[in-house]
Amino acid sequence: MAYRQRRERLRSILNGRACIRPGSVYDATSIRIAEDLGFELGMFGGSVASLVVLGDPDVALITLTELAEQMRRMSRASTLPVLVDADHGYGNALNVRRTVQELEAAGAAGLTIEDTLLPQAFGQSGTQLIPLEEGVGKMKAALDGRGDPSLVVMGRTGAVSVSGLDDAIARAKAYEATGVDALFFTGIRNREELEAISAATSLPIVLGGVPEEMIALDYLAGQRVRIALQGHAPFAAATQAVYETLKALREGTSPKNLKRLASSELTGRAMRDIDMNARASEFLGLKKP
Repeated sequence: MAYRQRRERLRSILNGRACIRPGSVYDATSIRIAEDLGFELGMFGGSVASLVVLGDPDVALITLTELAEQMRRMSRASTLPVLVDADHGYGNALNVRRTVQELEAAGAAGLTIEDTLLPQAFGQSGTQLIPLEEGVGKMKAALDGRGDPSLVVMGRTGAVSVSGLDDAIARAKAYEATGVDALFFTGIRNREELEAISAATSLPIVLGGVPEEMIALDYLAGQRVRIALQGHAPFAAATQAVYETLKALREGTSPKNLKRLASSELTGRAMRDIDMNARASEFLGLKKP
């Protein structure tokens, strides 16, 4: 029931009239911080998942099991709804079906299935797409794998920047016809492309990044965009902070002279110290600090 409430919150965003910016989350601590700051939604990206779990670039090396387990850790730590980038579903349409089942069990509020050919084909340096018919099969399999009808399934395509606007619209309309809950687009370069896509479709739209000229949330909302991603700056910031701290320590800086460390109060909030101390008092008979 708790997971269903999270999924209904995501559906409320998609069914609303505003466009929101999700918080990029990737582990138990980051999702709790995003929740405490008031984000309505967390976004667990495929690229950041590969970085945080494997330390590898986004080249389809992370497995479904690893992705789902990281999502499960976040679901335990927070009630913030999370939209998961499930890439190509980790294989063909049958694999997509299992991907949906695993991420649903892990507590995802929603997930995206894309039509990019992954892993990258031998001898091909550019992005390739699977045939439209195969993409439709994946969307149907994703919906068939859904046990909780409140789980949000989004059809995703980057066709705009790969095969052109007309193909992107054809794919979007075909995916919409399968019954997916929303359409996720990457590679949209200007307002004209977005407006053409919006006019040709009827589902809520999610954008995986937009040019600066399209940043206005009111404009995006008017084009039926309900979620607009803004990259994964939190992970980049965390990486820089770890680098600078370790570098300073390696060069001889005393721990007491390090700058920009999380306060004990902030760390305690992220660890939910108050809740844990209350449980220790009730269940173990320990005195509250």
